[in-house]
Amino acid sequence: MMQEDAILEEDKDILAERYELAIARITEIEKEHFGIPAFEAFFARTAGFIMMLVETASFIRSGGLEQASMEELKQRNHSLYSDVLEANYAESYANPAYAVACLGEDFGAMLSFLYTELRSMIGFTYEGRTEENVIRMELFTEIYAAFAYEWQENQCLPQRESIRRMIYWFVSDYADVAGLQRVHDMVVPGGFGVEILESSDFCDARYLYRYGEYVDDNILKMQEFMAGLPEETIATMADTYTEGYRIGFEVTGKDLAKKKAVSLYYQLGFERMMKRAVENFRAMGLECVAVRKPYSVLYSGSGFYGANPCRQYDFDHKGDAGLYLDRNLVNRRLEVMHTAFEQYKQACREYAGPAVVETFGEKQFDPVNKPEALRISDEQNGLLVDYRSQMGRLQRQYILEEERSFTIIAFPVPEIGGFFPEFFSEIIRVNTLDYQLYRDMQQRIIDALDETDYCEIKGKGDNRTDLKINLYKLKDPSAETIFENCVADVNIPVGEVFTSPVLEGTSGLLHVSRVFLNDLEYRNLTVTFEDGMITDYTCDNFEKEDENREFVRENVLHRHATLPMGEFAIGTNTTAYMVARKYGVEDKLPILIAEKMGPHFAVGDTCYSNAEDVKVYNPDGKEIVARENSASALRSTDPSKAYYNCHTDITIPYDELEELTGVKKDGSRVEIIRDGRFVLPGTEELNRPLEEADALVKNK
Repeated sequence: MMQEDAILEEDKDILAERYELAIARITEIEKEHFGIPAFEAFFARTAGFIMMLVETASFIRSGGLEQASMEELKQRNHSLYSDVLEANYAESYANPAYAVACLGEDFGAMLSFLYTELRSMIGFTYEGRTEENVIRMELFTEIYAAFAYEWQENQCLPQRESIRRMIYWFVSDYADVAGLQRVHDMVVPGGFGVEILESSDFCDARYLYRYGEYVDDNILKMQEFMAGLPEETIATMADTYTEGYRIGFEVTGKDLAKKKAVSLYYQLGFERMMKRAVENFRAMGLECVAVRKPYSVLYSGSGFYGANPCRQYDFDHKGDAGLYLDRNLVNRRLEVMHTAFEQYKQACREYAGPAVVETFGEKQFDPVNKPEALRISDEQNGLLVDYRSQMGRLQRQYILEEERSFTIIAFPVPEIGGFFPEFFSEIIRVNTLDYQLYRDMQQRIIDALDETDYCEIKGKGDNRTDLKINLYKLKDPSAETIFENCVADVNIPVGEVFTSPVLEGTSGLLHVSRVFLNDLEYRNLTVTFEDGMITDYTCDNFEKEDENREFVRENVLHRHATLPMGEFAIGTNTTAYMVARKYGVEDKLPILIAEKMGPHFAVGDTCYSNAEDVKVYNPDGKEIVARENSASALRSTDPSKAYYNCHTDITIPYDELEELTGVKKDGSRVEIIRDGRFVLPGTEELNRPLEEADALVKNK
């Protein structure tokens, strides 16, 4: 033990020496002139940013976060993010268009990537992860040295490939360390967020600056609002969230007692609720994991996060892997992740899954495609799809789908508008609707559709949807059912009925005039299916058709050539629809709520992905047998073709729906929805909020 301690101390000494050497060199870079003004400006400004982080680290170590005034903390936070705020982004090296204009096509986008990677040091600085900062500082000084040397010795710039290789080896060399950290951060209880949740005074907004995330007015207003809520309201929010998680295990017959860890994903400002959630989970026998959403290319995953200083910044760098991705790197990452999962094998088996708090209401974002941004080639696209597929299979070997679960709940943020306080209360009401009432009405829909052969869905007015959805054929209707009766457990709020459609025979056009998927807007999104597989797609976001298709391929198809229709569902939460129309925020709702506000169709894997062999039952005792399709049926013979590792719901709102009808084998028809209203006997109660919504719109 003493020998191990000595080795650790030696490692610390070496790290400290590397840190001091890097600081000394970067201090000189700020003042040096090697002969190319444009590149000198880039390296000097970037060195200045790094030195600001060095000063921030000293400030944190000296107790500054506890002693500083609110105004000083706010100013420091603003300084760290000032360069990438929307107002300043046009002249930031993080903007590839600006970087290319200043530094040329050969090096502009590449050095923009470097600057972006260095910005991940902000979080590492606040967490005291010195080694993470040292390796990035060393990459920076190595690249600087190459430029300075070539110009001073040969009066020329370095070879582009030599700089690219430096970045490549940085990504490759540190893949093993990052892999271990990534798995640890996923499944091992604790983390930087838990420390803050358990040691902060949430009535003193200064705690927000302990994270190192960007804190804007929206975050500050959210914290102030949450601090003013009665304890019983906080309890209702947290209890709904954690009970949904527990019930998710219960209704699927999974043993929560075998689990020890749950990961928390949340936005800054919600800490009062999250602290209560930590206590609730602990009472269930679960300790929480709360780590930062990663910003470095070495990491991926989710976690806590602050305000987004500039969404175009994220959009500009979505193709940065084009700089370094190749087959060798894919293989190396898979190898190191296998090693990491092996090291944390027991913790993986004891990991229960994520509990997610989503937010919505931020201002609309219209992305701009920049030709200067890095892009992934077709060959790299294939590698990325293959990597995600293999990574998904690898993770499922250690974190068994049939033993884990999750839950997701969503709340608005103040940015949604001046009506935020009353709207927030309405969303709490939506999240806590009487699940028994919905369960019973949804069962009537299920009973009716269990007698049908397929469904027809047609749009109304300008909506051009015309779909035929082929349904599973029941062998024993007395004991089996096609649709799951989904109330409020893993997906909060209620309610929907959903199934895995039979791909063969499922065809037609899906069209939505306007929809938001994963924070991106799609105008006139159209997807064409033949035998359940996507054959064509587009939208009207951009003037050029190839840009529209690429936008859909990248963000809806997740770079796959095609995807199956993995889910057909009928959302029944007409109260959510009414509330959205009352406040005019239909375009701001997350998928989690929007999918409950009309029929929806998921492209990608089924809802039972990787757990098709686990029997699932509805409250009436019938087994839900439509758990797979002809794609996922390949899981035992050709796993690489069985799953796509994505699932995106596309909803048709009630007011764009002409009909949703089940058709029996004899041709007789069972109407579920006609002209945007539920017409099946026993579901009339669902129309009251729809009528209220119409009245609200007329009176506006």
